Amino acid sequence: MASIPTEISNRVQQLKAKLQEASYAYYVLDNPIMEDSVYDQFYRELQTLEKDYPQLITVDSPTQRIGDKLDGQFNSVRHNIPLYSLDNAFNFEELKQWENRWQKQLSNTVDFDYICELKIDGSAIALTYENGILTRGLTRGDGITGEDITTNLRTIRSIPLKLKLDNPPPILEVRGEALLPLQEFERINQERARNKENLFANPRNAAAGTLRQLDPNIVSQRKLQFFAYNLYLNSENIYIHSQKESLDLLQQIGFLVNPNYQVCQTLEDVIDYCNYWENNRQKLPYMTDGIVIKINSLNLQNQLGFTQKFPRWAIALKYPADETPTMVEKITVNVGRTGAVTPMAIMKPVSLAGTIVQRATLHNYDFLQQLDIRVGDTVVIRKAGEIIPEVVRVIPELRPKNTHPFEFPTHCPECASELVRPQNEVVTRCVNNSCPAILRGSLIHWASRGAMDIRGLGEKVVTLLMEHKLIKSIADIYELKAFEIAELERMGEKSAQNLITAIEDSKKQPFAKVLYGLGIRYVGAVNAKILADNFQDINSLANANNTDLEAINGIGKEIANSLLEWFRLEQNKQLINLLKSYNLTLQNDNTQKDDEQLILEGKTFVITGTLNQLTRNEAKGLIQKYGGKVTGSVSSKTDYLLAGEKAGSKLIKAQELQIPIISESKLLTMLNH
Repeated sequence: MASIPTEISNRVQQLKAKLQEASYAYYVLDNPIMEDSVYDQFYRELQTLEKDYPQLITVDSPTQRIGDKLDGQFNSVRHNIPLYSLDNAFNFEELKQWENRWQKQLSNTVDFDYICELKIDGSAIALTYENGILTRGLTRGDGITGEDITTNLRTIRSIPLKLKLDNPPPILEVRGEALLPLQEFERINQERARNKENLFANPRNAAAGTLRQLDPNIVSQRKLQFFAYNLYLNSENIYIHSQKESLDLLQQIGFLVNPNYQVCQTLEDVIDYCNYWENNRQKLPYMTDGIVIKINSLNLQNQLGFTQKFPRWAIALKYPADETPTMVEKITVNVGRTGAVTPMAIMKPVSLAGTIVQRATLHNYDFLQQLDIRVGDTVVIRKAGEIIPEVVRVIPELRPKNTHPFEFPTHCPECASELVRPQNEVVTRCVNNSCPAILRGSLIHWASRGAMDIRGLGEKVVTLLMEHKLIKSIADIYELKAFEIAELERMGEKSAQNLITAIEDSKKQPFAKVLYGLGIRYVGAVNAKILADNFQDINSLANANNTDLEAINGIGKEIANSLLEWFRLEQNKQLINLLKSYNLTLQNDNTQKDDEQLILEGKTFVITGTLNQLTRNEAKGLIQKYGGKVTGSVSSKTDYLLAGEKAGSKLIKAQELQIPIISESKLLTMLNH
């Protein structure tokens, strides 16, 4: 290969730097420093040089934003750091209750302030930078795994391909929201209308659909934006102590940060901020659906940690949802996979928050009685959290004459078993495990994307198979034959064979997915992953007692009791044995006790200071998972001190005893994380 002239190599580096600086000024600072014609000229010059000298092309080059069209689906990838959801508050009283909760978690009164940020209505994204270069971008997914859409995210101009850092850390994680500006949303829908295509219901759906396009050129044409709001790094050169400092640093290194955040000293200041944006959000060029309130101090965030689902140090105050009136045409009850009987209002279709709504939940018997909702009533509906339609109130002045209160059924509408309402619960349940509704719900859940991901086994096909008595339990799915399915209406040989293939592929799903698919009460996707990480196989989980289960971070008494009850039932034991015979994954390869997995066996660790990427419990869990032991005090028997920021007396003692001191990044490197 011919050598590259020095002047050519230097010119390419100069052009990259100029174009990257111009993009930062235009897309992040909103302060253009270069005319479009000049930018285009430099861009074409860089393209020409890279064509003549392809060995000079790098992944961070401005010419490499748009990749080739994909020929298949996006891959699911595990997040380096889980993406937790936010707890919601819908009024200021609930906001005060949240403040009281987190303050009770701390043993001492502390000085604090809040930082408020607009809650952007888009798609959550996780970006990974290695040595300052964008290497991976994932959707939120279920918070544990997401889809790898790196190729599409590279087309978003407000996502830097290379960070503006002289000495970037080996790994840097950025969280943010990809969104579609309102002006671009209108342009796309006008174009789709001209092409007689279905219109997008709202900008959020349009953004999500765009990100999953297989052709990056389409993504580039739709001009998505990205607001960064969280930063995770471990660097000896960079120190951040607050969310405010995180946002400042994000902008400095190349990201677009929403400028409308505000540090607030008190909850009253927070409320003023929320009131202002509730009244002024319509002036923004993008959609928002609330305010995110965070404790500003990262040290306090680390102390408070997480619940099973949410960070304790943050909450979302959702705007009052758009409300609209409509008429109730029918009231029914649905029986879910857990046996919960939920009343449902069937209404005259109406447009609400960008979608057509015809059904709304009535929650439970008590709610139904409180509203006294009747067929023929005019009701006001809204979307709870702007997602699930619910009835807010009845307008009694518009009630027709001769209406009758709805009579809640005493027996299951699916199996005629007597309904029960367990003590201390508001939910009425069918407790007949053979109920068709419970079975149908269990089968649909088992086949769902978050569980076993059996493509083609949706509600209609499950119902069809049940009607023909081909499946009566989860295990029966693995006894299905292609010829049986092909004989059913609307199926055929190709559909039947595709379904059999999908069923066979589901046997490769990991232990955590199987646990989630079993539909054990309170065991969602996150808890299933926690359990799979802590138990070698289904037998060790089934034999665990309350003490074993409740000792696991994130698994409380309620979940432990539910697991014990589930594994106690004979029919569930039989199901597990059948699944074993079908060779499903009922053990966790990550917890196999071999030399590779127990690389910390016999090593004792002490943790001190504030960690950036992990909570102390997460670090402790990792060490224990790989065979290590964590103690609370430094002694001559300590093998390693894991030291974060502001390490105190333990660090001094470890230095005196000449105990090896490692950083968080060193620990993760040891574990190949």
